[in-house]
Amino acid sequence: MPRFAANLSMLYPEHAFLDRFAAAAGDGFAGVEYLFPYDWTAADIAQRLAEHGLEQVLFNAPPGDWAAGERGLACLPGREAEFQDGLGRALEYARVLQCPRIHVMAGIAPEGVAPQALLECYVQRLRWAAAQAAGQGVRLMIEPINGRDMPGYFLQGQRLAHALLADIGAPNVQVQLDLYHLQIMEGDVAMTLRRDLPTGRVGHLQIAGVPDRGEPDQGELNGPYLLGVIDELAQDCGWDGWVGCEYRPRDSAPGGTSRGLDWLRRI
Repeated sequence: MPRFAANLSMLYPEHAFLDRFAAAAGDGFAGVEYLFPYDWTAADIAQRLAEHGLEQVLFNAPPGDWAAGERGLACLPGREAEFQDGLGRALEYARVLQCPRIHVMAGIAPEGVAPQALLECYVQRLRWAAAQAAGQGVRLMIEPINGRDMPGYFLQGQRLAHALLADIGAPNVQVQLDLYHLQIMEGDVAMTLRRDLPTGRVGHLQIAGVPDRGEPDQGELNGPYLLGVIDELAQDCGWDGWVGCEYRPRDSAPGGTSRGLDWLRRI
């Protein structure tokens, strides 16, 4: 079976963030991911990783003003300095945490700006960022995100993401394939996995149930079947990435995350 990483931005919500590492390790996770680490020092997070034998798998670069609705800076003209400063901060955290992947969010497409201008800005920013990350051995992830959860998000659709990799032209930029977003935007999840995973261009996977973003054992997606497809493909093509458990536990009471992991225990 694939390696699973607990998303600590969503799982174990009854615990303070730094206490979620122990909870994830206690449930048998070997890796963790989350949205943003910047409210805590890299040293404090590194200590929790070491204490509990966890690998830092992924986190996001600074997205701009999240509280104001910003969801990334990569496609936004006029924000180059802030984007560059944010990437530098992310790379410093990645160095301390020994994290090999950073998700660079594209951003919400601003009104009144031509799509071609946004595209050119996005490609240019990713080329620059890839060059900075390459010296540290870090891979940058780009992730299509559905417009229902994040209206106006610039990067939507797997084919577009893979086409952009050719334009960016950097081997350390890969696609972050979230099966939840894929099902909402496009469907045909198993065939997309069979098409894209063997290309070597998918650097990270994430799962959640559809439509409620709960555990991946209920709803529109057949989680166990899809995980079997991933396992089959991994054996055939050598894909050795992680599957991030980026979902909201349906049981919101304390301990609900652990109780909801029956889907994982049955695999």
